[in-house]
Amino acid sequence: MNLIERAKNISLNPRTEWEVIAPEATTTSELYTRYIVPLAAIGPLASFAGMTAFGISIPIFGTYRMPVMMNLSMQLTSYVVALVSVFVLALVIDALSPSFGGQKGQIQALKLAAYAYTPAWIAGVLLLLPSLSSLVLLVSLYGFYVFYLGVSPMMQVPKDRAIGFTAATIACAIVLAIVGSAVTGVFLGAGEGLLGGRL
Repeated sequence: MNLIERAKNISLNPRTEWEVIAPEATTTSELYTRYIVPLAAIGPLASFAGMTAFGISIPIFGTYRMPVMMNLSMQLTSYVVALVSVFVLALVIDALSPSFGGQKGQIQALKLAAYAYTPAWIAGVLLLLPSLSSLVLLVSLYGFYVFYLGVSPMMQVPKDRAIGFTAATIACAIVLAIVGSAVTGVFLGAGEGLLGGRL
């Protein structure tokens, strides 16, 4: 699997690429080391650079640049949360599949989750300019469509039930995102406290 080719194909030609992905033999460790770990790092790395170098513009107050150590703590936490979220979402996909007439399969579920995240991960490069963060969210919505196209070939969910399966999974993904944001916020707050105590 070539990371660049796979990321390009699943983003631009998802319907065709899912048919290629479905029969591929792989493992959890291979998916993480060769695909998930490098792609999920794009957003945190770009955000770290953007918040340190450019910051965000706040009306009246001007430009705010996050302190380096606080920024680093936040990005590392968000990165770990992203890696865990993919795995948890795969567990959800695997558990939901039979309820929608599909088959269970942990690796297939992980492939579906990981490759559907691809557009959002790639769009993370836009965080180099924090003002473009809303565009990352828009691109992430396209990932839902990519996911929908992969539901039937990956989990054998009947096409007439793919929309319902997608909606249920998206609801779970949103909950995961909220929990992930809360966890990041808790760690960021703890980091601020530690830094403050040393000043």
